[in-house]
Amino acid sequence: MTDWQRFAAELGAIPTITDPALVRQKSRDFYWYSPILKKQLDRKFADLVVVPRTEEDVIAVAAKCAKWQVPLTIRGGGTGNYGQAVPLEGGVVLEMTALDRIISLQDGLLTAQVGCKLADIDAATTLGGWELRMHPSTKRTATLGGFIAGGSAGVGSITWGGLRDPGNVISARVISCEKTPRIITLTGEEVAGVNHAYGTTGIITELTVAMAPVQPWMDVAIAFDDFDDAARFGQEIGEASGIAKKLLSVIAAPLPRYFRGLHTPEGKHLLLGIISAASLVPLREKLRRAGGHEFLCAPSDDLSGGRTPLYEYTWNHTTLQMLRNDKSVTYLQCLFPAGRNLELVAEMRAKFGDELLMHVEFLRIGGRVTCSALPVIRYTTEERMAEIIAIHEAAGISIANPHVVTLEDGAGHKKVGDGQPALKAKLDPYALLNPGKMRTYQQAKVA
Repeated sequence: MTDWQRFAAELGAIPTITDPALVRQKSRDFYWYSPILKKQLDRKFADLVVVPRTEEDVIAVAAKCAKWQVPLTIRGGGTGNYGQAVPLEGGVVLEMTALDRIISLQDGLLTAQVGCKLADIDAATTLGGWELRMHPSTKRTATLGGFIAGGSAGVGSITWGGLRDPGNVISARVISCEKTPRIITLTGEEVAGVNHAYGTTGIITELTVAMAPVQPWMDVAIAFDDFDDAARFGQEIGEASGIAKKLLSVIAAPLPRYFRGLHTPEGKHLLLGIISAASLVPLREKLRRAGGHEFLCAPSDDLSGGRTPLYEYTWNHTTLQMLRNDKSVTYLQCLFPAGRNLELVAEMRAKFGDELLMHVEFLRIGGRVTCSALPVIRYTTEERMAEIIAIHEAAGISIANPHVVTLEDGAGHKKVGDGQPALKAKLDPYALLNPGKMRTYQQAKVA
């Protein structure tokens, strides 16, 4: 039995949180999107929350956890959806948000501490002509480290692909969980060892990411009578190399009815885009042939009057918008093969009807434009969810299951990323980092 009062005392001046209500709050993320995970994780809490202010604090906490043999779960903004930051075996939650310093921005490369909020990064770097290549729909609250450790793609992926695509994440500074912690720097393909690893393979303290030149972005919303027309238009704009964009989302009716603050035409299907102002003319030329009606065009950075950023109706915010009105729904994460994506989207819509409300995000995979889907599912039972997943997979659609907590079972390829088990063995010899999330990991023997 761990003496947590003594453990905290040994940390000295490093801030800790012991209030039970705050500890519970800091032990949660948005896993409750899934009724399956809600049932599994609602009573999983840390014993202590530690808030390091410096990398030296992080090293001290890692050493102490190794000495005491207590689990250590790293947390950023807590905006994940799969229980990434929920401690399955109690122990310490390490809340990294105080490590929020931008270290450098040079030649389009940003180096920053992991606790930097993504919105704060863009606010600081746009003054120098640079912006993040991609971000989740939770940009206003998510942290850089949380996005890299828990995410895979987002707003911007229509141009820049996924986080693991070469050139997006350049390097990571990582600390081991040992009695004498080591600091290593991962570069190039090695960075995949900590990307979407849920903090199981090492404690990231700094990241270097490639940025994109700032453009005058416009939030554009277009209504369509027919979903397939909207999807075809999204594909066409996605493939139009001369049209600069960082978001193309197609959302089936009746989902837009639940979008707070976005006054959408009743019964219409939507295409929501973030388009460069310089690309509006060719976009509208193509739109005239596609049959849609543009009902919103506003500068993306103008949120006067409390306007919600358009990206907060897309990606997994689409699910959140409906969950605010109907707690019985949930979602899936699907990746459609390029070349057959629109055909399979139509097939799934026809097969499931109102049980599955389609929502697709266009993105670039291996240089080709395809789409992922985060359809809203009218949930009934775990067995029916398994059937829905099996039907998708049988059709050749990859499912990243958001109703499981392990890396392997939640991945479309059903295994952990290349090099992640070896990195975990190297940097987490006692298997203390976020235990239970890497199911196939065999703990190395350490004297």
